[in-house]
Amino acid sequence: MKEGMRAGFKALEGMSLNLFSDDELNEIHQATLHVLKETGIRVLAKDAQDYFDGGGCIVDRQNNIVKIPAHVVEDAIRSTPSNFLMAGIDPEEDFWLKAGSTIAFTNFGEGVEVVDPVTRERHRTTKKDVANVTRMCTAMDQVDFLERPVGANDVPSQVQQIHNAEAVFNNTTKHSIIGSGDAYRCKKIIELAYAVSGGEQNFRDRPIYSANTCPNSPLILNPDTTGVIIEAAKGGAPCSLVDMFMAGATAPVTIAGAMVIQNAELLSAIVLAQLVRRGHPCIYGTSSLSFDLRTTTSPVGAPQLALVSAATAKMAQFYQLPSWAAGG
Repeated sequence: MKEGMRAGFKALEGMSLNLFSDDELNEIHQATLHVLKETGIRVLAKDAQDYFDGGGCIVDRQNNIVKIPAHVVEDAIRSTPSNFLMAGIDPEEDFWLKAGSTIAFTNFGEGVEVVDPVTRERHRTTKKDVANVTRMCTAMDQVDFLERPVGANDVPSQVQQIHNAEAVFNNTTKHSIIGSGDAYRCKKIIELAYAVSGGEQNFRDRPIYSANTCPNSPLILNPDTTGVIIEAAKGGAPCSLVDMFMAGATAPVTIAGAMVIQNAELLSAIVLAQLVRRGHPCIYGTSSLSFDLRTTTSPVGAPQLALVSAATAKMAQFYQLPSWAAGG
C-alpha cells in the first residue's frame, strides 16, 4: 500500500496558506446552515426529493426546493467517513485517503485533444488515447490514483463514459475516478467495476472506482448529479463531489461569500449520499474559480483558483472530510 505525504504537520520552515481562521470557518459553516434551511437547494429529480423528504427535510415539490435543517446537515457530516480505501486493481496500488493527514496527487480530466507523439499532429481524443494516456499516468509514481484523463470522442456520446471506463479499467492497476454523466451510465460503470473486481461483494470490500459528479451553481442539484450520487451510494462506489462555481457570475465575487454557496452545494450532495446509504464515503472537492467581468471568461490560470483551492482544503479539514482541489 502506498503512503501519501503528511498534511497539517507544523514546522518552522516553509509556508502555508490559511485564508480563514477557525472562527471564520465556523462563520462560513453557520452561514451555510442558514442558506440550506432558509433558502434551500433546487432539487429537480423526484427520486432525490423522496430521499430528502424521508430524511427530515422540507420538500416543496411544486417549486422543486429542498430545505435542509441544521441537524440533518450536521448528522450527514458526522456519518461521512474521514478516511476510506481507494483500492487499486493491484493491491500494491491501494491508497488510503485520510482527511487532513495525507496529500495525494492525481491527473486532471478531461483533455479533449492530444498531440500524437510520433506524427506530432493534433487530433480529438479517441478511445485508444484514453488507453494510452491511462497507461502513462499509471506508470507515473507521482500519480497516486487516476482520474480518467481524456475522453473517447470516437464513440457515440450517449455511451462515451462507459467506453472511457472500459479503457481505463483495462489499462491501469490504480484506483480510478471516472465521471459517468447520469445514473444509467453510472450503474453500467459500476457493473464493469464489479466484473473487474471479481464480483459485487469484492468491489464493496475494495472499491476500485469512485464516481465523479458536480453540483450546479448557484444552489442546484440537477437530475444527472443526484442520479449519480444515488447509484454510487447504492452500488458501493465512493462519491467524488466537485463544485465548479464562478465567483462573480454563479457565486458571490468575494471568496468567503462564494465559499458559502459552494459549501451549501457540496453539503447538500453529501446529505443525499448519507440518506441513501449512511456511512457512504464522499470527497469534498472543488475546481471553482473566478469570472472575469471585463472579458466574460473564466481564467483557469488566475491566482483565485489557488485561493479557492486552499480555502476548500481548510473547509474540508474543519469538517474532517477528505478533500480534492484543482491545482497547477
